[in-house]
Amino acid sequence: MSFRTIIVDDEPLARKGLAIRLQHFDDVEIIKQCCNGREALEAIQTDNVDLMFLDIEMPGLNGFQVVDEILNLGLTMPMVVFATAFDQYAIKAFEVHALDYILKPTDEARLSQTIDKVRQHFKSSTDAEHKSKLIRLVSNVTGNDYHQILTELTNDQPVSLSQYSDILAIKDAGEVSRIPVKDIIWIDAAGDYMCVHTSDLLSNNQQSTHILRKTMKQLETSLDPKYFIRNHRSTIVNKVYIDKFCSQANGEYLLVLKNGKELKVSRSYKEKVKHAINS
Repeated sequence: MSFRTIIVDDEPLARKGLAIRLQHFDDVEIIKQCCNGREALEAIQTDNVDLMFLDIEMPGLNGFQVVDEILNLGLTMPMVVFATAFDQYAIKAFEVHALDYILKPTDEARLSQTIDKVRQHFKSSTDAEHKSKLIRLVSNVTGNDYHQILTELTNDQPVSLSQYSDILAIKDAGEVSRIPVKDIIWIDAAGDYMCVHTSDLLSNNQQSTHILRKTMKQLETSLDPKYFIRNHRSTIVNKVYIDKFCSQANGEYLLVLKNGKELKVSRSYKEKVKHAINS
């Protein structure tokens, strides 16, 4: 890994001197030397900068104003090391979350300390990013709150995963939609796919259906039976949305949902449905 680095300083000799010293570090790749803050902003917009050595006192935008502009423009903030001839700026430098602060001209021992800080910061921030992605993956799969998972991992506690997920993750065209299980009204089979109908139906009478490639058996085992009832070999319903359970003159049974939708109850599931509704 090489850190794509820019040096920002209005003094040519200062830029050159720092560039020469940075050549001793194999993982530092100087991609541009900027003579003012505007050039630095352009480089950050176009060149994927990892690390910036930034002078504080410059004409036009000073170093602190460059940092402010990066934030205002919504750009990705590189790791920032302030470089200046005046040590009175040290406190202010750390107030804007600079990684380090070096005085010009910088000796090699002090610069080596700074690069070590850069490496450690990059490693810890990369680890945190990977950990965050893993936690979100666990959250997508289990339906658990990833903030809760993070807290439990931070405190060395076992991750408390519920047997039944609060979220149904549905992948479609490379995107994953997270559907709250409580919003599912009913699910029915359509060939090799499941049609998941959500509670948008109750609010605007427009069908809101998500397509999921799973078997009915897989879905039935992943949904909490306290709320979800199998009423037919091809249908599962959320009992929260059931309005009526009624028999027909022809001996058939129906579930009438709160949005008026009627679902057939097969004879083999009739008693199970009755028990679930009354419990």
